[in-house]
Amino acid sequence: MAGFVTYVKESFDELKNHVSWTPWPEAQRLTVLVAVFSIIFSLAIWGVDTVFSRAVKAYFEFIS
Repeated sequence: MAGFVTYVKESFDELKNHVSWTPWPEAQRLTVLVAVFSIIFSLAIWGVDTVFSRAVKAYFEFIS
């Protein structure tokens, strides 16, 4: 158990003193950028899916 406590303490010290963190304003800006591109990408996938769905439906209506 003592080894685990030491591991947690050393991990916390590493994160606090030796990791270079992105400044908060830049992290917020990048988060918004990722959210916007995720929405755009999901809309693009939805659009392609809708087009293919309608094409497949039209094809099967045509052959029947």
